[in-house]
Amino acid sequence: MRIDQYLWFVRIFRSRNMASNACKAGKIKINDQIVKPSREALPLDIVQVRKEQLWRSYKITDLPLSRLSAKLVGLYQTEITDISMINHQELKGLSAKVIRDEGTGRPTKKQRREIDEIQLDEKFDN
Repeated sequence: MRIDQYLWFVRIFRSRNMASNACKAGKIKINDQIVKPSREALPLDIVQVRKEQLWRSYKITDLPLSRLSAKLVGLYQTEITDISMINHQELKGLSAKVIRDEGTGRPTKKQRREIDEIQLDEKFDN
């Protein structure tokens, strides 16, 4: 089975085209070698996929005959990615969402209009 087809069958990618493009971009490795989309996937191969700035590793346990439902994916692959790396990536995502207090940073469009109104009023008062 082709690696792009396998990645689509086990729902790592939403379409086979996306899986194929990832292979062409060098984001798919089998046993630590970058592969083309036509590379054959075999049971017991270690597949590494770079998605969302993280290399995830999967061990192929069996080859499916068609695209699987999400519940059955575990029968055909085992994720062997280091859990600490996944947790670190999640923490990075949380830290990027900085909450800014009201009134700090750049003014909103509404606030900018209010500032302009005040400046115009002061200009005509003088």
